Formats: sequence, C-alpha cells, structure tokens
Amino acid sequence: MIQAQKRSHGGAFVRVAATAALFAFALSGCSTVKGWFGGSKKKDDGKPNEPTELVDFTASVKVDKIWSVNAGKGEDRIGVRQAPAVADGRVYAAAIKGGVHAYDLQTGKEVWHFVPTRKDKKDREKKDKEIRLSGGPGAGDGLVVVGGLDGEVIALDAATGAQKWTASVPNEVIAAPTIGLGMVFVRSNDGRVTAFDAASGERRWFWNRDVPILSLRGNSAPTLGPGYVFVGNDDGTLSALAASDGRSTWDVPVAQPDGRSELDRMADIDGAPVLEGTVLYATSFKKQTMAIDAPSGRPMWASEHGGAGRLGVASDKLIVADPAGTVFGLDKTSGAALWSQPSLARRDLTGAAVQGDYALVGDFDGYVHWMKLSTGEFAARARAGRKPLKAAPVVVDGIAIVQNIKGELTAFKLQ
Repeated sequence: MIQAQKRSHGGAFVRVAATAALFAFALSGCSTVKGWFGGSKKKDDGKPNEPTELVDFTASVKVDKIWSVNAGKGEDRIGVRQAPAVADGRVYAAAIKGGVHAYDLQTGKEVWHFVPTRKDKKDREKKDKEIRLSGGPGAGDGLVVVGGLDGEVIALDAATGAQKWTASVPNEVIAAPTIGLGMVFVRSNDGRVTAFDAASGERRWFWNRDVPILSLRGNSAPTLGPGYVFVGNDDGTLSALAASDGRSTWDVPVAQPDGRSELDRMADIDGAPVLEGTVLYATSFKKQTMAIDAPSGRPMWASEHGGAGRLGVASDKLIVADPAGTVFGLDKTSGAALWSQPSLARRDLTGAAVQGDYALVGDFDGYVHWMKLSTGEFAARARAGRKPLKAAPVVVDGIAIVQNIKGELTAFKLQ
C-alpha cells in the first residue's frame, strides 16, 4: 500500500492511505501496485499485468507443516505487515483484534493470551473497548511490547502475559518495537523514534525524521548495536542514533529519492537493517542494497538490487526480493549478484529469510517458496492458507513461521 503525507494546519504530518483522489485507479492494499512497479513486462506469458503463474519443479527438500494457529483478526487491508516475534522458545503474535498470544515454538500450544482494553469515552456505559494492535510484537529481556493503531505502547511480562506498563506516542505504531540496552525503542508512523525505560515505561527521549509526501505503507523496526540505534527511513536514508540520548551520529543515503514524480522518488527502507559484527546491511524500495561500516557510517559497497522488505542473511550471501518480484542472492563481501530467480514476478513478495541451506519468501496467494542458497533454484513450495502473506518469514531454531493477513500463523520445518 502507498500512503501520502498531508500537512495539517498545525504543521504536523498526518498519514493517510492513498486513494483514487491521488491516482486514477484503486490500490489493492499491497506494497506495490500490480503491474506498475513490476519493471519490464514479460512478452512470453501473455498477461504482462498479472502475477506470474507458478512453475512446476521437482522438490529437492521436504517441507513439513508442524502447526497452525489463529491469533485473532488479522491486518487484512490495513497493510501493517504484522509478523510474530520469537524469544526463549516462544512465539509471540499480535492481531488487530484478538490481543497478544504466546505459543510454544515446537508445538504451537498456547501458553498465554492477553487482550488489552481501554475505556470508551463515547460509550455512556463506560464499557471497555479492545485496543487495535498493529505494531509488533517485539520480544526480549523478559518483555513483549506491542503498539496500536492509536499510538498505544503496551509492555507485557514475557513469562505470564501480565501487563507491566503502558505509554503512548503521537501516531500509529506499525513497526515492531525493539527491546534492549534497558530501553524499548518505538518507531511510529510519523517518522519519530521514542525510547522508553524498559522497567517503568517512562519516556527517555525521542528523535524526529521528516517523512516524504508519498511513501510505502510500512516502517522499519529499529536495529540495536553497542550503544547505537539504527533506523531505516522512508526517504531512503539510514540513521545512527546514540542509544543513551537519541543524538544523531550519522546519516547515510542507501538510495537517492530522485525522479520526476513523487512516485519515482519513493525509496523506503521498510525492512529492519541487519547488523553483523560491525557491518550493517540495508535495502531500499529503490532497488538499492548497501553495506555500511556501523561505527563510522562509511559505505563499504552498494548493489543495484534490493527491495523495501527484510533482508535474508546467510553465512556468505544476502537475499533480497525486489519490487518486481525477482529474488537475488548477493555476495556479502561485494554486493555482486550471484544469482537471480525471476519466476515469482508480480506475486507481491514478502521480505526474505534463510532456513538452513535455503532462502524463502511468501507471496500474495499464501504460498511460501524455498530456493537453494547456492543457485536460486526452487527447492520446495508449501501453502500457509489462501490469504496473502505480507511480512517476511521468521526463522528460529530451524523453524520458519509466517503470518497471513487474517492472523493465521503457520510453522514449517525442513526434513
């Protein structure tokens, strides 16, 4: 989904979904417009604006669906790319309606369930109203933290699901909060990062970044390093903030927001940057991926392949899915493309993940695709229901988990 920025009379930015008032057509609610940002048209499929039909292949690895659960009413067309978080052998998932669930990673058995509510001021009987959860969850350091469509921030005890504290930010939270260094870092949809004390919920600091007039629907969760918070921005830049006070230490353009129109200039970094040692990797909707020396902000290499979604990281490769639906395997040391897999064109792919010797992405039709890390060839395919997958798969302890827009979670293991 594409969203526009409108400046209110008070000077603040208010984020709204782009509609036919902006374009002469309707958006489908996905992160790309079908057949428009898809790049070159295929002359051999006869349907240049339609998703590519899946190709037959002989599977080289067996995929087992080990469990499936429903966490509640999913995001549907809201476009927030809800994904689960995994920590200490548990899977934490949030839904627009249905609260937060904790499941056992191996079995899918529910451990606890929490539904946050607030008093409805418009209701004369003062009934509790369920809070619409959108951002998160984030998990770590004994906490599970989720954000809401009305700017709520709710911290829960990871062991029991008991509420620890609540706070708020000025705009909706559609990125997972990040927990560490004694704080909770929340990226809201107005470009602000707010740091809260992890124990009390007291606000420590906040940092603002102006957002473009037009951007993709989605935000990058902050990434933590030793003493730093790294933030991917909607204007294609990557920022390093001092974790102690939010002071900006460097800004690097991963992609230049150039072009004749606002559409051409979209360069969002919507997948969380990945830090390995002292090297930071980030990728942009502008089809640019960059490796950066994290302490100094010095670019190490840049590649002309990338996408807004999350990077998949292997020992020697990065996996990126571009807006056209081509998946690339990039050399980690140089950014050179080692292989490409173009057979998922216009299937509105998720960000990428790595499971063992395979790269995987999800698509608009609920399919998960596994590709060999060495060659990019298809190795397996499985379906996680019939609803679109928007968020990148999450892989922990050899188990891949996907969440569709109806709030259904499915876990897969390779045999």
